[in-house]
Amino acid sequence: MTERGIPMEAEVVARVDESPTIFSLSLKLVDGDQHDSYRFMPGQFNMLYLYGVGEIPISIVGDPDQPDLLQHTFRTVGRVTRGFARLQPGDRIGLRGPFGRGWPLEAARNRDVLIVTGGLGCAPVVPVINHVLNQRQQHGRVAILQGVKHSDDFIWRGRYEQWDAEPDTQVLLAADVAGPEWRGYRGRVTGLFEKLELDFVNGITMMCGPGPMMTAAGQQLLERGAGPDRIWFSLERNMQCAVGQCGHCQYGEKFVCRDGPVFPYADIQHLFGVRGI
Repeated sequence: MTERGIPMEAEVVARVDESPTIFSLSLKLVDGDQHDSYRFMPGQFNMLYLYGVGEIPISIVGDPDQPDLLQHTFRTVGRVTRGFARLQPGDRIGLRGPFGRGWPLEAARNRDVLIVTGGLGCAPVVPVINHVLNQRQQHGRVAILQGVKHSDDFIWRGRYEQWDAEPDTQVLLAADVAGPEWRGYRGRVTGLFEKLELDFVNGITMMCGPGPMMTAAGQQLLERGAGPDRIWFSLERNMQCAVGQCGHCQYGEKFVCRDGPVFPYADIQHLFGVRGI
């Protein structure tokens, strides 16, 4: 990584439209030395800068074991993301990163692993799923739960099918509102917990998604015997500087960009689910 305040130049190598409002960009750093030395941990994020428009934090979706391209997935929701939505291969942007604390990979060794996501919350956990499945012999059973508000919001069907084909790996999908072609569970993702065959007490959970979903899922896991140090959340906040100086992402006494975005439940249990924080 270069100096934290100076963006590196990155070129858009490929673009994929995942849905009418979601798209993915694959990036490559223009400077060869920067590109070769760039490394990230699953769960970290980059600050992506569109010249003349603005800068936003975006989770890194690519595989940390195959860092040839940096992949990011966007939902078009505002002025800056609309600007990124117009980019095509060959266009260039600025990139700062990686930033933040990633997922607890060492703590997941030799344990059952549960990954719970909601909406586009799947993006921050894709690298850890790839890592865990690439190191399959170092983990117990793996369960991947993905929930969406509407079945039309579900992306990356091919990836989930590939993950479901892995040994000792369970993939379960849920949609609050399901179309006629939906074959998954109809209801909230937390309703899938009854279908799991995992060691909740000794296993580890990694979760990302809307706050109410994570609050409900965390409570269910505690009721099933999981300790607060075995439940990890990736939080989203308005991160602008990425180094804990501007204060926009302050969460109680913590800064999501610097102390997170991944936190154990034990560290934020007194803050989690409290309105206004």
